[in-house]
Amino acid sequence: MLYDVIKADFLEGYKLKIKFENGDSGIVDLSQYPQKSGVSSKFSDLSFFRNFKVSKTLGTIVWNKEADIAPETLYEKCEQITPANG
Repeated sequence: MLYDVIKADFLEGYKLKIKFENGDSGIVDLSQYPQKSGVSSKFSDLSFFRNFKVSKTLGTIVWNKEADIAPETLYEKCEQITPANG
């Protein structure tokens, strides 16, 4: 299922707390992204990584209109998912 991201907060390192439109929330660790090539390599600069916004249009997190991660990927990578009803 595809759930849009409605809120995201920086925690530490490459961890973000994310809330989805269905009410579920969890922590996603994106520490493997700085080692990837291409646009993801920009995440090696932690100040770049911390400068994200939630795009209501795309329903996900974006970095300076240069990078984004699909909301279904974020949902799949979330640890400690807290369901909206529990």
